Amino acid sequence: MNRVIEARNLSKEYPLPEGVLRVFEGLNFELNEGDFGAIMGVSGVGKTTFLNLLGLLDKPTEGEILIDGEDVFLKNEKERAEIRNQKIGFVFQFYHLLPEFTTIENICFPLIIRGVELKEAQKKALELLREVSLEDKAHLRPSLLSGGEQQRVAIARALVNEPKLLLADEPTGNLDWKTGEMILTLIQELHGKRGLSSIIVTHNEKVARFCHKLYVMESGGLKLLPHL
Repeated sequence: MNRVIEARNLSKEYPLPEGVLRVFEGLNFELNEGDFGAIMGVSGVGKTTFLNLLGLLDKPTEGEILIDGEDVFLKNEKERAEIRNQKIGFVFQFYHLLPEFTTIENICFPLIIRGVELKEAQKKALELLREVSLEDKAHLRPSLLSGGEQQRVAIARALVNEPKLLLADEPTGNLDWKTGEMILTLIQELHGKRGLSSIIVTHNEKVARFCHKLYVMESGGLKLLPHL
C-alpha cells in the first residue's frame, strides 16, 4: 500500500523568554493511501501544531516530513506552497471563508491561485457545490449561510484541487452535534468517493468513531490505539 505522508523523528519547539517550550520530540507517524485517522488528545498537547506541520503551514525544529516519499523540507518555500495547493486539502474549525466573496468564488480561490482559467474554475466549483448539496447557495456570501453550510463550503474548497490528503482540525468544534454529525458523514462519504487519505484532529470520542484509525497524542508522543 502506498504511503501518502510520513513523519520521522519530528520535534517542535518554540523559544520563550527563558528557555524553550518543547511541544513534542522524536514523533513518528505514517498514513497510507485510503487511511482515515483520528488524532485525539487533551487541549494544548500539540495536535494542531502537528497538523500544521503535516500540512506544511509550519516547519519542524527537527525531523522529516515525507509526502509521496519526498522530504518536503528539502524544498524551497515556493515548492512547498505548490505541494500544499495541489496535494493537501484543509478544513478548519472556524471555516476561514472570505466574507467579501460568494460561495462559488470562495471555492474557486485555490484553483485561481493554481492558474486555472476562471470559467474552468467555476465549473469545478459548481460540481463540488453539488456534491455538498449547496448548488442553490452558489451566489450567496458566507454571512447568509448557517455554520453547517459554511463548513460544507469549506470542505468543497478543500477538495476543489483534487488533493490526495485531507487534514481537518476540529471540523465540528463550532457546530451543534446534529449538524456536526452531518458534516462528519459528508467527510466520510467524500473520503471514500474521492479516494482520500484523511486525518481529523479532535478531542471528541464521538468524532473519532467516524474514523478507521485512532491515535492519541500524550507526553510528547503519538500512539496508535485499538479503535473505539
